[in-house]
Amino acid sequence: MLTLGLDIGTTSISAVVCKGNSVIASRTIDNDSNLPGEEWESLQDVEKIYGLSCQLLASLYAEFPAISGIGVTGQMHGILYLNAEGDPLSPLINWKDGRGDLPVDDHKTWAQDLSRKTGFRISTGYGSLTHYVNEKKGWVPEGAKVFCTIGDYIAMKLAGRKSPQIHPTNAASLGLFDLQKGSFDQIAIKKVGLNPDLFPEVSEKGVLGRTQNGTNVVQAIGDNQASFLGATEGVKDSLLINIGTGSQISIYSPHYMEISGLETRPYVDGGWLLVGAALSGGLSFALLERFFRQSVKMVTGEEKNCYGPMMEAMEDIDPRSLKNAPIISPLFYGTRQDPTLTASITDLHPDNFTPQYLIIGMMKGMSHELYQMFEGYLDQDANRPGHLIGSGNGLRRNPYLVRIIEEEFRGPLHLSGQTEEASYGAGLYASSFTG
Repeated sequence: MLTLGLDIGTTSISAVVCKGNSVIASRTIDNDSNLPGEEWESLQDVEKIYGLSCQLLASLYAEFPAISGIGVTGQMHGILYLNAEGDPLSPLINWKDGRGDLPVDDHKTWAQDLSRKTGFRISTGYGSLTHYVNEKKGWVPEGAKVFCTIGDYIAMKLAGRKSPQIHPTNAASLGLFDLQKGSFDQIAIKKVGLNPDLFPEVSEKGVLGRTQNGTNVVQAIGDNQASFLGATEGVKDSLLINIGTGSQISIYSPHYMEISGLETRPYVDGGWLLVGAALSGGLSFALLERFFRQSVKMVTGEEKNCYGPMMEAMEDIDPRSLKNAPIISPLFYGTRQDPTLTASITDLHPDNFTPQYLIIGMMKGMSHELYQMFEGYLDQDANRPGHLIGSGNGLRRNPYLVRIIEEEFRGPLHLSGQTEEASYGAGLYASSFTG
């Protein structure tokens, strides 16, 4: 049996064909659908995204006509508005959109206003906050009947439907969602003057419908959940560490838990993912590379990519000297709990004020920020996961960071065998409904 997994990312769209637990084909194309807007807006062309997705699917169908199911995932948090016929009335207002940080008055932003009034901690970019601002500003398109994520829209269109049915993994990403009840919080929604009817229907229906050629289309799921499923290949007893532009840890729990510093998210089987996200993550290493790049240009007048030399500089480091590195706290963009925090360097002295030790200190800081989140989980007397899985280019391209994480987390880190974990996870999810 063949299934197809589609991942609609912010900058690229990827698809894989799965045969059982194996990927037999993979395609990725650029998502060049960005639209102009205000400085704080982040908008993408919905119809172009749909066209690119169909183009990708057609290329794989031509090679694998026996595909029996399609799973969809993609960027969470963002929303678009639909009319009664399921046609888009707005661009995709994606997760990077900053309207939630616009000021209501001299004392608070829209994000602070909605969070205070509802008791939910909601960050800018979350769909319910985006809709809240739009409603208060008069920006909701005329004729709008519902809003949904881009993944839900694509799945709806492929299945020939006119209205979306949103899985809890996507619904929770929008905010104002009661995790334990599995539905949007009607009281909170009405309290702030929003119409509950504009929020999408939440369902775990599974199969939404069929494409024109008879292929089952499964509900879209959140990209974090799809990535966990794909990277771990369904092994729940896993701690997933992902380092790309950002970084995060994800741990499966069969029971609902609330842990400070971790976000509880629905998983695809009725269980839960405990997720800790660092805002800087892999970007911290990129900022250090930029510092070296600027230093080289200052001295030589030439700009040079420094990632290669940074890795070469690590080759001569004695692993026993790792403990002598300065302590770097890479909170360049704060934390989700406190965005006002800043990065810092301590334990700096003449012997470790070198490029090599700054590289080590940055990597140790990146690792330690994630480990502190994991400690919050362990403090609940929870079982230590039996498998430590790594994903993301921040790990694949940096064996020294892998070594540092292994030392701090006290176990071997196995890099995921799939580079497109999210689309692979969507394909695996589809296979559970198309057998």
